[in-house]
Amino acid sequence: MPTPETPAAQDSAAPSRGPAHPAGAPAPAGRRRGRRSAGARPSPALFVPACAAALLAVLPLLYLAVRALERGPAHAWDIVADERTAALLGRSLALTAAVVPACLVLGVSLAWLTVRTALPGARAWSVLVTLPLAVPSYVAAFAWLSAAPGLAGFTGAALALTLVSFPYVYLPVSAALRGTDPAQEEVSRSLGHGPLRTFLRVTLPQLRPAAAGGGLLVALYVLSDFGAVSLMRYDTFTRGIYTSYRASFDRTPAAALSAVLVIMTVALVAAESRTRGRARHSRTGRGTARPAAPAVLGRLRLPALAWCGTVVAVAVAFPLGTLGYWLAVGSSATWDPTTLTDTALTTLGVAAAGAALTTLLALPVGVIAARHRGRAAHLLEQAAYAGHALPGITVALSLVFFAVRYARPLYQELPLLVCAYAVLFLPVAVAATRAAVVQAPPVLEDVARSLGRSPLGALREVTVPLAAPGIAAGAALTFVVCMKELPATLLLRPTGMDTLATRLWTETGAGSFAAAAPYAAALILLAAVPSYLLGRHRT
Repeated sequence: MPTPETPAAQDSAAPSRGPAHPAGAPAPAGRRRGRRSAGARPSPALFVPACAAALLAVLPLLYLAVRALERGPAHAWDIVADERTAALLGRSLALTAAVVPACLVLGVSLAWLTVRTALPGARAWSVLVTLPLAVPSYVAAFAWLSAAPGLAGFTGAALALTLVSFPYVYLPVSAALRGTDPAQEEVSRSLGHGPLRTFLRVTLPQLRPAAAGGGLLVALYVLSDFGAVSLMRYDTFTRGIYTSYRASFDRTPAAALSAVLVIMTVALVAAESRTRGRARHSRTGRGTARPAAPAVLGRLRLPALAWCGTVVAVAVAFPLGTLGYWLAVGSSATWDPTTLTDTALTTLGVAAAGAALTTLLALPVGVIAARHRGRAAHLLEQAAYAGHALPGITVALSLVFFAVRYARPLYQELPLLVCAYAVLFLPVAVAATRAAVVQAPPVLEDVARSLGRSPLGALREVTVPLAAPGIAAGAALTFVVCMKELPATLLLRPTGMDTLATRLWTETGAGSFAAAAPYAAALILLAAVPSYLLGRHRT
């Protein structure tokens, strides 16, 4: 994914608007400092905590290498070559192969209808089709399983994951449609090509990078999902790893299966990169971008409205309606309001701690990635993204191994769970921090340094206040995903502690749908508040 240049880099690449600087004369102080801040080595006050964050992020990969090979390569190969592993591989790939194309169809069609056509209420529909992002996969699985128990298995898992994942395709494709040059489509229409042929031969190729990126996110989400496949009782790698961990004191099989899952993830990322290629699509004209004229639907107006309404009904209205039904059926005999309140407060506290630590670790990494160029800065940023390729259950296993071997007092304690959240969601906070710091002019830091402030002082008094809204948005998003995280929480939570996610998983696994409904409703309600604030921040 391309990353924006820093302001300093953009300034150095821009043509000069004033008289040329005399040859041999010293460069102006401001420009000289700006170049040094973009390319010089990071300050130790930033570099040391950034290295600590990167080390924490790559810890799961080190664990996999050590644990999988602990009893020798031959033993690890026997596990990988086992028939059960091959079965898990086939089932995981089959589920991915079913969900990704379905999400591509839903995401691309809805994006085209809401962005490029005169669809009635297009703005409202564009908001409604993004709401499934607030529904955890295990909540969607709970809703469908409680309404139709016969869906358990592949069909139910594919349905639940598709309905919560298609916004990952819709969002980048709709953004690409808004930024694509309409002139090429107009030329195609002027040459006598109809709307369908123009879409297939002109518009769709321009959407390929965005669609491929969204499809990759869906594939990674499906491979790392644990809640939906567990509730639907469909064995994939994540469920196999969890079962292996719980069934034996030997952790080598779980580590070997996790290593296979990581290899699958790397292969998917490489395949998406090759599919995307070096294609670049940009405007052909000069000046400001011109929005495309919305296509008139005509006789397709009612089918388009029916399509949007059906998707919103099954992805949003149905889960909410199912929760409402079970809330009406249930009573204080099936769930305890006091327990619900305590669990909700625990969830908020754990998620807040996870978001705080993740944001704190992401700050030095994001600043270095935005303000410095070079191999060290690149390696730190890439290391911070290591957790993005790992499922929560693999991260949890690595931290269990680390705690038992080297930090026994942390085993099954809250700090270990908070560290797991930091590993899993550090990329979310780093991306938000980097984007916010890039938008803060580096010249203001140079001014602070010229007034005697240290690099850390300039960061604290200038950079962080300017980037605070973007950093806060990243913290809010991290808070939401921490609340919904399930597998790492199941393995690392302190004894006797429950979150809304784990309580929902426990009650649903026992078939107590009425008892599980309040926890699902509370989880969606709590996640909706920061999600709404994020939406207001971005509009």
